[in-house]
Amino acid sequence: MVCPMPFALRKKLFHFLSENPIIARVQYGLKITFIFVAVLFVDAVQRMVRIAQEGAAAKVKPDMIDARTETNYAARRFYAQRNLYLTGATLFLSLLLARVFYIVLDFIQVQESYTTLQTKVAKQSGASGENEELRKQIKELEAQLKLSQGKDRDFDTLKKQASQQNAEYNRLADEHNKSTGAVSNKKAD
Repeated sequence: MVCPMPFALRKKLFHFLSENPIIARVQYGLKITFIFVAVLFVDAVQRMVRIAQEGAAAKVKPDMIDARTETNYAARRFYAQRNLYLTGATLFLSLLLARVFYIVLDFIQVQESYTTLQTKVAKQSGASGENEELRKQIKELEAQLKLSQGKDRDFDTLKKQASQQNAEYNRLADEHNKSTGAVSNKKAD
C-alpha cells in the first residue's frame, strides 16, 4: 500500500480495491472477522484478570502451593497473555491498515486535484504568455506606425517644399525672361 509505485498504477490499484464488488464482500467478511477478534480480545482481557486474581489469592494462601500448581498457573498465565497480545496486535494492525488505506485514497484524490490545478495554471500561464507576446507585438506595431507617420509627415513636408521651390523657380525664371526679353520654352529648359 505504501510502497513506492508510479502514480497511475497506484491510482488504478486503489480505485480497483475501493470500487470492486468482490473486494467489497471480502472487506465485509474481514470486518465480521475483526468483530470476532475483538470479542476474543475482550475474553483474553477477562481471562488475564481472572488468572491475576487467582495468582493473588494463591499468594495469600501459601499452604496450597506445589510444583504442578505453579506450572499450571504459569502456563495459563502465558496462554492468556499470548492470546491478549495476539488479538490486541491483530486489532491494532487492522485499524492501522484501514486508516492507511483511507489516507492513501485521500492522497490520491489530493494528487489528482493537484494535477488538474497544475494543468489549469499551465493553460492560464500559457495564455498569459500569449498575451505578453501580443502586447509586445502591439508595442512594436505602434512604434512602427509612429515611425511611418513621421516618415509620411517628412515626405509631405518634402513634397510641399519641392512644389514651393518649383513655383518659386518658375516665378523667378518668368521674371528673368521678362527682364531680359527672352522667351523660354519650359519644356526645353
